[in-house]
Amino acid sequence: MDFSIIIPAYQAAAVLPQCLNALCHQSIDRSRYEIIVVDDGSTDNTADVAEQALRNQSPAHVIRATHGGPAHARNLGVQAAQSNLVLFTDADCAPGPDWIEQLSSVFTDSTISGAKGIYRTRQTSLIARFVQQEYEERYDRLQRLTPIDFVDTHAAAYRRAVFIDQGGFDAIGLPTASVEDQEFSFRLAARGHRLVFVPEAVVYHRHNTSLRSYFRRKYNIGYWKIYILRRHPAKALRDSHTPQMIKVQIALLAAALSITLVTLLLPIGPGGPIGLWAAFFLSMGPLLIKIARRDPPVLLVAPLMIGVRTLALGLGMLNGLLRFDVFRRTLPNAVSTRH
Repeated sequence: MDFSIIIPAYQAAAVLPQCLNALCHQSIDRSRYEIIVVDDGSTDNTADVAEQALRNQSPAHVIRATHGGPAHARNLGVQAAQSNLVLFTDADCAPGPDWIEQLSSVFTDSTISGAKGIYRTRQTSLIARFVQQEYEERYDRLQRLTPIDFVDTHAAAYRRAVFIDQGGFDAIGLPTASVEDQEFSFRLAARGHRLVFVPEAVVYHRHNTSLRSYFRRKYNIGYWKIYILRRHPAKALRDSHTPQMIKVQIALLAAALSITLVTLLLPIGPGGPIGLWAAFFLSMGPLLIKIARRDPPVLLVAPLMIGVRTLALGLGMLNGLLRFDVFRRTLPNAVSTRH
């Protein structure tokens, strides 16, 4: 067996069949890869749905686990894997028909330890299409970098021996954060492992379609980013995934809101906040230009979405600073593959 495909699933009964159907119809022979679904203690019928979908598929199996979060579930899948190369995707993703073939192809180079694919979406919602344009901006950045230091698990592959040797995902410190993939890839890159970008390896995803869900996701990213940066402080300056302009926008919005509040309370002129607000809106320019070229209708919502993104990330990071730095209520720093 050449490949093990691992899908953590929690309350995923509605979306899992599409994912598994896509995985069962890949461009490589079915006998070359196993499918491992790890049900992370779902209270719906996720495990039953997985078993039904994989009933006539071999090799494939379903692991029923207690709820421990995505890092824990993925680690369990790696422990059960029978191949030397493990590939990860998510239950709400539908890999393209050549996803396994494309993502695994780079491992003919023995110096490569991990690889990252990309998101696409078939959604028509303007909010979902904006999210896709965010990813496209990041992919533009990744295309220029070799190697990379950021592999997210919607489309990821690792050599199993490297994964185990490096302790796997942090299931203790990041039990439910869904950012364990960032921390793990930062850890590998810092230890000299080579990670690469494979834009031909595509999975189709259901992006956020409401402002509320989008805000909540960005807030959580900002919150847990502080914890990750405490572990990897050098990444506060730069990583291969995050556009530098986002950091500038967070600083500009924080300054603009603060100075605006001061002008409302004190009898001073409006020049300061006007300049900061102008700078914030001008900072949107590079992304707006790219959107205008790729998907012009998204411009109708893009300025609002950038504002919501910046506010959510900033508030999440502020709360993370209060928890993980000011009050020092830290989570364990250990990583574990135990179950």
